[in-house]
Amino acid sequence: MTTPDTTSANTKLFLPDFCDVRILFSMVILAELLAFTLTLGNPATHAQADWWSQLSLVSLFIQWVVLSSALVLCVGRRWLNLLDNRKAAAVAYVLLLVITGLASEIAYRIMQNESNTTHLEFIFRNLTVSGIISALALRYFYVQYRMKQTIESEARARIQALQARIRPHFLFNSMNTIASLTRTQPALAEEVVEDLAELFRMTLADTREQITLKEELDLCQRYLHIEELRLGERLKVTWNMQNLADDTPLPALIIQPLLENAIYHGIEPLPEGGAVYIIGWQDDGIINITVNNPMPPQHPNNHRAGHGMALENIRERLAAHYGKQGELLLERSDTEYQVRITFPASHKES
Repeated sequence: MTTPDTTSANTKLFLPDFCDVRILFSMVILAELLAFTLTLGNPATHAQADWWSQLSLVSLFIQWVVLSSALVLCVGRRWLNLLDNRKAAAVAYVLLLVITGLASEIAYRIMQNESNTTHLEFIFRNLTVSGIISALALRYFYVQYRMKQTIESEARARIQALQARIRPHFLFNSMNTIASLTRTQPALAEEVVEDLAELFRMTLADTREQITLKEELDLCQRYLHIEELRLGERLKVTWNMQNLADDTPLPALIIQPLLENAIYHGIEPLPEGGAVYIIGWQDDGIINITVNNPMPPQHPNNHRAGHGMALENIRERLAAHYGKQGELLLERSDTEYQVRITFPASHKES
């Protein structure tokens, strides 16, 4: 019996996760701004002596509706996931109106002696405001969802383009390395074949596949093992990983392309080679990984200058997966190039 993929189900629904504290905080702030707006926009409010009292009542009612709506949508998310987005939007819209209607009925019965409007007027006014605000909010959530889907689609297209143009020189060089080791060191040649097979398996896998940080770093070590055998003394690699959460999920092939760029653009053009430094640390729940390599002198005819497609692809995938918490930063000098990526140590899909 197979287990349903909850991750894909969650990303299919355009509504955000209303169980998230950040979403709740944003809703409370926006609800309070709405309360201020409605109170200031009511002409009868200015004639009342206690303006703050009126504001507090409006705020209490709106916060009541907003938090009740968030609770219902949070609990009902698992069922909304079973619907397509159009039906989910319709169900969510009806639920919001029902909650507003119930809250209005209760509020009117509690404060009917202080109300200056009739029962139907009070209910109709609240339902009208709620209907307009709910429609705008649902539309906003859908637009945000579509923007995220577009970014993810473009990122997948870019990595598929990268997969389609696996650098022939790496394959040919790897095969030459295997051929040279077959007679003298057959066991080592077998290791290189296994490393190469694992690299290609991951490169040709589904671009949406996630792996752990440990698996990504193991893949990097396999790649560097092949390059160290090929380049010999020209390539030196130094690892410095400090207290990283190895089980952190991340998109596949986030770090390995950085190493490939470091060797292709930094080490190979230098006759004497150089050192690649991979440094990782965790700070305040954020994982930082840097790759440093030497840079050859810039020359206008340098065919290895590149156009940054791999780096741009990684930047977009980090942004699509982690939002503002995923970044790719570059630092360059005349003799050194450094790439740093950051992402949260644990990440929950929204």
